Amino acid sequence: MISKRRVTALAGAVLLLAVTTGWSAEKDDGFQSIFDGKTLKNWDGNPKFWSVKDGAITGQTTKTNPTNGNTFIIWKGGQTADFELKLQYKIIGGNSGIQYRSFKKGGKNDGWRIGGYQADFEAGNTFSGILYGEAYRGILANRGLKTELVRKGGKFQVKTVARLGDSAAIQAKIKKEDWNDYHITARGFHFVHRINGVVTSECTDNDKKMRRADGLLALQLHAGPPMTVQFRNIRLKRLSPAKKTSAVKKVAFIAGVKSHGYGAHEHKAGCLLLARALNESGLPVKATVHTQGYPRDPSVLADADSIVVYADGGGRHPLNAHIDTFDRLMKKGTGLVCIHYGVETPKGKTGEAFLEWAGGYFETHWSVNPHWTANYRKFPRHEISKGVKPFSINDEWYYHMRFRPEMKGVTPILTDLPPKSTLKRKNGPHSGNQFVRKEIAAGKAQHMAWASERADGGRGFGFTGGHNHWNWGNDNFRKLVLNAITWTAKVEVPDSGVSSKPVSVKDLEQNQDYAKPKNYNPLRIQRLLDQWNGSKTSSSSKRKRS
Repeated sequence: MISKRRVTALAGAVLLLAVTTGWSAEKDDGFQSIFDGKTLKNWDGNPKFWSVKDGAITGQTTKTNPTNGNTFIIWKGGQTADFELKLQYKIIGGNSGIQYRSFKKGGKNDGWRIGGYQADFEAGNTFSGILYGEAYRGILANRGLKTELVRKGGKFQVKTVARLGDSAAIQAKIKKEDWNDYHITARGFHFVHRINGVVTSECTDNDKKMRRADGLLALQLHAGPPMTVQFRNIRLKRLSPAKKTSAVKKVAFIAGVKSHGYGAHEHKAGCLLLARALNESGLPVKATVHTQGYPRDPSVLADADSIVVYADGGGRHPLNAHIDTFDRLMKKGTGLVCIHYGVETPKGKTGEAFLEWAGGYFETHWSVNPHWTANYRKFPRHEISKGVKPFSINDEWYYHMRFRPEMKGVTPILTDLPPKSTLKRKNGPHSGNQFVRKEIAAGKAQHMAWASERADGGRGFGFTGGHNHWNWGNDNFRKLVLNAITWTAKVEVPDSGVSSKPVSVKDLEQNQDYAKPKNYNPLRIQRLLDQWNGSKTSSSSKRKRS
């Protein structure tokens, strides 16, 4: 029998090991160490510059021992194709990088010259986290950007697809002259770089002439002033080749009829905005919008991979009169997304159908529809949550949904505890009831968005926000719904989520069903966008490297 004192001592030793070596007790399934922490076995670099110090691969130049051009230490374990790489790095002076899917340049000075994709980092403040092409097209994705590489008319181009974050804010998360975590994902021709858990750059290489499907893995020591760079805890996970998804998935939006007035329940404007974002995302998705409720020609839904319903609900829900027809679509595995009032349908046959199709719905005398500010701080590990950051926003957040028994096949996505003030109205079909009052009094958190899966392979998503049209300008609010639509159409959601161009006040004003009222103030909407998303302007740095 082990004494309690002995157990405590062992636990302390494990904790000390984690702190001093950077080793984590958390298991990374599928990752294998490719550096033993003691020797350069399976690594090939110029011994004038590379050694093992303090349990780390160390590259060093001095005034008396400079390198004539960039030099590299090359992993001899094979080619890298689709993979994830995790390591820790520390740099003092100069700049460095991690080469992948790379090639030997050769040359008469030494045999350790490498070109190809590089996950860059430096001692400075600008380039850590970018995707650089070492002797290979130059900068491919600056920090804070999502890019696409294309070749048109024989000329190579780097297209900015979206902004992922502010470069200075990313730099603030990087520790100077200390250990940082670098995480690289290469799947197909899609590359994502993260430092300390923050996505720093993302790139899709559609330059068929130059892109590389595999190649060498190496670590860089840069020419120039004296510098020291170290790497430790180097772990590699090989991934199965990305599935070829040449078939474009079809998403059909059903936009409801005119409803509440300017800036609220703007079904047509909201659907057009979301559809445009999907069509411009670079994903294999084609979205179409059908206005004025259920399509007069229902054949437009027949080949849809997912159907989005953003419309008034209850007795006016556009699906009420088509339950049997729609059920045949659902049984084919078609996805379903219901937004705001679109989650409410009458109890009985339609309610039971919604439980099956989407996993939950708004049931009168059970669910409630107050306006309040929800604070979403944590998200589950789910494709719909990818790239979504915590956000707070005021909307008519319905809650206390009727879900499948025991939440079978249902994953809550947005959860918060509504304040008691949301139940200040008297009991009624939408305002309150004894069941919801009991749960809120007991402090039971509620779900305002959820994902569901069906036995037929179909996927559903319910989202109770969307009363306020302006909320589509919130980057995280919008990204979460775009992720969900993509997921229900069975398209893999990118690691940083579905990116879209920033939405302006002018964008939000387009396609609304009602004319602007006299008291409409666009400056108020602009202030909301600024509050939610911060400044969208940032300077793009240019860089020259040898």
